[in-house]
Amino acid sequence: MKTFEELGVAAPILKAIQEMGYESPMPVQEEVIPFLLGEDNDVIALAQTGTGKTAAFGLPILQKIDVTRYQPQALILCPTRELCLQIADDLNDYSKYIDNLKVLPVYGGSSIESQIKTLKRGVHVVVATPGRLLDLMNRKTVDLGTIKNVIMDEADEMLNMGFTDSINAILAEVPPARNMLLFSATMPQGIASIMKKYMKNPKEIVIGNKNEGNKNIKDIYYMVRAQDKYLALKRIADYYPNIYGIVFCRTRKETQEIADKLIQDGYNADSLHGELSQAQRDYVMQKFRVKNIQLLVATDVAARGLDVDDLTHVINYGLPDEVESYTHRRGRTGRAGKTGISISICHVKEKGKIRLIENIIKKKFEKGVMPSGHDICEKQLFNLVDQIEKVKVDEEEIATLMPQIYRKLEWLDKEDIIKRVVSLEFNRMIDYYKDADEIQEVDERSARSERTERGERRSHTAEEGFSRFFLNFGKTDGLYPNQLIELVNKCVPGKVRIGKIDLRDSFSFFEVEEGESQRVMDNMNGFEIDGKRISVEPAQGKGEGSRSSRGGFGRGGGNSRGGGNGGSRGGYKGGGGYKGKREGGFSGSTSDRRNSEKPWRRDTSDRNARKKRY
Repeated sequence: MKTFEELGVAAPILKAIQEMGYESPMPVQEEVIPFLLGEDNDVIALAQTGTGKTAAFGLPILQKIDVTRYQPQALILCPTRELCLQIADDLNDYSKYIDNLKVLPVYGGSSIESQIKTLKRGVHVVVATPGRLLDLMNRKTVDLGTIKNVIMDEADEMLNMGFTDSINAILAEVPPARNMLLFSATMPQGIASIMKKYMKNPKEIVIGNKNEGNKNIKDIYYMVRAQDKYLALKRIADYYPNIYGIVFCRTRKETQEIADKLIQDGYNADSLHGELSQAQRDYVMQKFRVKNIQLLVATDVAARGLDVDDLTHVINYGLPDEVESYTHRRGRTGRAGKTGISISICHVKEKGKIRLIENIIKKKFEKGVMPSGHDICEKQLFNLVDQIEKVKVDEEEIATLMPQIYRKLEWLDKEDIIKRVVSLEFNRMIDYYKDADEIQEVDERSARSERTERGERRSHTAEEGFSRFFLNFGKTDGLYPNQLIELVNKCVPGKVRIGKIDLRDSFSFFEVEEGESQRVMDNMNGFEIDGKRISVEPAQGKGEGSRSSRGGFGRGGGNSRGGGNGGSRGGYKGGGGYKGKREGGFSGSTSDRRNSEKPWRRDTSDRNARKKRY
């Protein structure tokens, strides 16, 4: 194995990276650095996140900068502002002993005026997200005509995020005589198009096999019911007392909801998603980097480029739609040769995705067994023992206190003291898991059985305080939950609080507060929709038996009044629990723009006519 000095890295940079703890080059650095130190060398490097990419391109491009010329000489494109800032910070660390070298991060969410002022003063390296750089180019405030090195980091993700047109516009302004390095974890078709259009006989460097997953990462999946996913997440977090990881969610809304539940249940957690301001994102990331947060709940886009060391886990709160997204997610852990665990909390419909991912990353998932309450308590207790065993004792600081403490505890023997220490720390956890229901894991066969049973024993009773009604319109009439809500609110004057909505093929059921029952029936009966008279009756005996086989719950139904349900007791860490709120619910007029041609949106006729019409 070569040293950084043998690769040609100059003395000022060597001094800086040695102070940072760099000892010997990683494989991608050993391959890339000599190439970028040369001229007219284009490189495509296929490497997973955490393989040392930033130093691989950062060290040689810094070494080739002419600090006497205050013009952009190197351009680094990356998909997100977090990655942009991280790369800029690393380059500043590498160039600590290179006087007057200027690195500018250019990204959305911060003041464009201050970025323009810095550009006018002169910079040597521009690290940019495509959107903001294109904005600066359109304002004629940045000149790419002096660029000698172009780096595209996480190019596959930039293409996935829709930056293809922006990248083409940017690369069209870069001189043809320059080095170009394209880093990617996967090799989608768009990469080949860029290679053909902008690169000259590029050298392809593959660290591992193409699209292959990091072998230092263990992939585990748990198959649970959808309603148990959050409880499963809590059990996993409890089972790994020293967990330090990212929980990936599909949407911003889900991200915030899961983070809020975890915080309320006493976990050190926070959220990271696109609706946060830059200042909020920076604050959350700073807390996460210093490990004040154990679990960061994030969307894929927000988590791109998070260069955080020593993550123990990545948890997928459901598998992503794209296999490439899973590759990027798992790459957040197991970095720099360390081991990591990627856990996926799935439902049975995602079984096919697991097989597809296994084929791509060339690794088999391990089917996990959900830890029991006993398993979790045991793991937590042994973790406490480890902490007691390893705690640093400052003899001088506690010397004056110990005689009094000894006297206070002298009536207890060693075994009693140990039992009390353990109980003091874990009584709440033990009480929580002692009576906690075990989470039912499912497979395809049990899921089918559960669906059949659920269809046979659908609850036909209204929730407490609500009355259940039959409506003679259903899904075949184009009825959605939104239209049913709108129908009630248009027919019944004033505010009506609506509970569960069950859509069947040719009819539906809905619930309203008991005090509104008579008013709802009186006002809705008699209206017509396209010649079909509305009939609203108490639900008892109406379509609940044999007719129920003709249809199931409509998509988007369910309890409109509740919030999330994280378990009535919450996690052992926080007690409290997360209970759905009773206030709120569907009220007021709502509409479904997707179905404007349906009768629910048509103009009403004269209410004074003999037959009322909706």
